[in-house]
Amino acid sequence: MKLIASLSSPYARKVRIVLAEKHIECELQVDIPWTADTHVPDFNPLGKIPVLLLDDGTALYDSRVIVEYLDHASPVRNVLPKEPRSRILAKRWEALADGICDAAATIFLEKKRPESQQSPDWIARQELKIHRGLAVADKDLGDLSWCMGDSFSLADIAVGCALGYLDLRFAEIPWRETHPNLARLSTKLNERAAFVSTMPLV
Repeated sequence: MKLIASLSSPYARKVRIVLAEKHIECELQVDIPWTADTHVPDFNPLGKIPVLLLDDGTALYDSRVIVEYLDHASPVRNVLPKEPRSRILAKRWEALADGICDAAATIFLEKKRPESQQSPDWIARQELKIHRGLAVADKDLGDLSWCMGDSFSLADIAVGCALGYLDLRFAEIPWRETHPNLARLSTKLNERAAFVSTMPLV
């Protein structure tokens, strides 16, 4: 298998962490979809990463699909619960975390446009999504050891990647001070080898 990804993408990092946690060997091919010489559209018509190329040539996208495939591909350290309701709740956490990433990435791209073409209202709308998402995640986490309670799961991976992306792109957001439960979780996650080895890079 081959994973096409960038080293700054929180979605790609989520997949890379799952690969590491499940001890699945996979070649990493770095490709930036914003560059003129990108080959990402050759594998994903939407031009988005990550893309997982299977040995038979099948291309899987997006990160949620890839993670689900990987969890079925190897029985080692399943990151998704087997019980249906718990599984849905873990995917709900993932949707919340990915939504925070979506809003943050939208702001990042909007601010790359000429200042005269940027929409302050659009940026403010995305910022509100981030802050609401963080508030709900912090409240739902509460004093639990992990997002799903007593066991590490995809929920924690997704939330950790979202928080890592905020640190990378929006260091000015003081989320650790305003959301202590998430700060505690982030500290614990950043001690895991899979998180250390996939720290996002600009």
